Amino acid sequence: MGAYQYMSELYRKKQSDVMRYLLRIRCWQYRQLNRVHRCPRSTRPDKARRLGYKNKQGFVIYRVCMRRGGRKRPVAKGCPYGKPKTSGAVKQQKPERNLQSIAEERVGRALKGLRVLNSYWVGQDSTFKYYEVILIDVHHKAVRRDPKINWMCAATQKHRELRGLTAAGKSSRGVGKGRWLSQTKGGSRRATWLRKNSLKLHRKR
Repeated sequence: MGAYQYMSELYRKKQSDVMRYLLRIRCWQYRQLNRVHRCPRSTRPDKARRLGYKNKQGFVIYRVCMRRGGRKRPVAKGCPYGKPKTSGAVKQQKPERNLQSIAEERVGRALKGLRVLNSYWVGQDSTFKYYEVILIDVHHKAVRRDPKINWMCAATQKHRELRGLTAAGKSSRGVGKGRWLSQTKGGSRRATWLRKNSLKLHRKR
């Protein structure tokens, strides 16, 4: 096995003594830093490389801290005024997207000139989850001249994290391959429903 294989095996056993100690120390360090900050290097190079990261010019990694827990409903004084239909629960609400997708969005909004490629989990404690987000500078020559990554330079990839095009964003959309995801073929559940329930006739000429 290569070095990266050993690293990925370590992360599969997160409750081992080594990983519990490492993650506890790292979470303490991350708590002292800003919510969004740049990493000098990837904490998990094996995972980052599997997600498309290359240790060269044009690629940067930012770490983001996300508060754990559900989504409290944003109503004044905890009272949903109005019709009885809308006066449901205030707490015990869950967001549509997972924390990782929201983390990518926060980093994307903070660094508007860079584009989000992917992200991965690096640690968590009782209050926060920590993710590292891989960003790309699409104006850098090292990126624009690389045929393996210059697809990110297309205008259609702007703020892909806001439109659910990253791996974390796709998970909440139910988009993918396989028989379990046949309800979202063609873009979304709504698009599939519309296509299957629309009558389309050839025009007589």
